[in-house]
Amino acid sequence: QVQLVESGGGLVQAGGSLRLSCAVSGRTNRRYAMGWFRQAPGKEREFVAAIDWSGIRTAYADSVKGRFTISRDNAKNTVYLQMNSLKPEDTAVYYCAADSRITPATWRALGEYDYWGQGTQVTVSS
Repeated sequence: QVQLVESGGGLVQAGGSLRLSCAVSGRTNRRYAMGWFRQAPGKEREFVAAIDWSGIRTAYADSVKGRFTISRDNAKNTVYLQMNSLKPEDTAVYYCAADSRITPATWRALGEYDYWGQGTQVTVSS
């Protein structure tokens, strides 16, 4: 089993920044691709960003491209999401997800991930 714990959420003004962290524990000897998703009230959960195990390859939703950066530190079993130039529409619960078999072609599909964290709230005020 794998446990994912997100942290770093909070309240920030529009234009501000936050860095989310996702700590991975349990079966960490596998090469997990990691994704970040978010869910706003009344909306479906949507893809935000993903990164492969090596940290070299990444992907972003168009809505966050150029503002958000995903990265990872495998020595610390942690994945990060640096969020800059935040907008009120970025307000959501942010979830990290992991899977050892997923390929870049399906990174954006939330159903492809086996493991999920509990989420962390990000609120951006205007």
